[in-house]
Amino acid sequence: MSDSKDKKLLNDIDIKVKDHVDAVTSKGSDPAFFSCWDIHSYYGESYIVQGVSFDIREGEVVALLGRNGAGKTSTLRSIARLDNPQVTHGEIWLDHQPLHNMKAYDAAQSGVALVPEDRRIIQGLTVEENLQLAQIAPPMGWSIERIYEHFPRLAERRNQMGTTLSGGEQQMLAVARALARDIKLLLLDEPYEGLAPVIVQEIASIVDSIKKHGITTIIVEQNAVAALRLADRALILDMGNIVFDGTAEEVLNNEELRHEYLAI
Repeated sequence: MSDSKDKKLLNDIDIKVKDHVDAVTSKGSDPAFFSCWDIHSYYGESYIVQGVSFDIREGEVVALLGRNGAGKTSTLRSIARLDNPQVTHGEIWLDHQPLHNMKAYDAAQSGVALVPEDRRIIQGLTVEENLQLAQIAPPMGWSIERIYEHFPRLAERRNQMGTTLSGGEQQMLAVARALARDIKLLLLDEPYEGLAPVIVQEIASIVDSIKKHGITTIIVEQNAVAALRLADRALILDMGNIVFDGTAEEVLNNEELRHEYLAI
């Protein structure tokens, strides 16, 4: 074989090797549905998310825990591709799609739904209009009637202004609005914040129902025990780094770990 043919054959082999990418694997037996690889994020010059890496299998519910200021909300915002904090390094993948190359709108179109702590209920719109607005463009998720089946309290208040609902009802509306889209990854930021214990139980029941429908979910919550009771796995952040990645049951059963990183 001539030198030119040898070089062409080697080049062809090299191209095939570079074109082949193995599936990302999680700690379980199934391929990862969602992955963060070495994420670094900043608010201005403030270095908040400092090399976070983890993966999630499809349908898992993961509690992202840590003390105040550990970087939990910043990690969710980085995943959702909001402008702040700014991700300066790393990769974020969802169902083989590179979220790290996207803006927030594109990430939302690709199936990421962030329910922020302040809920962002739109003023001047009724409950039903808030849900309809979420479906103004595809891809659409649950129908409004299906939402009302799972959120009967919203059905009762469908014609009430969304901003006049109680805190718990606004949280229900914020979650329902996310489900009105065709989502692959649900990000819940402090869903129990400021709610009475009886309402926390009701929201927990809704999240458990979402879990049974197989929606991959990350929960950031200061009420760590409540979040752990819903979750399959737990991640603990400290100073912008993952310091624990294991089952929720491990955290519930490890008093020393809870005391050191969660103060519970």
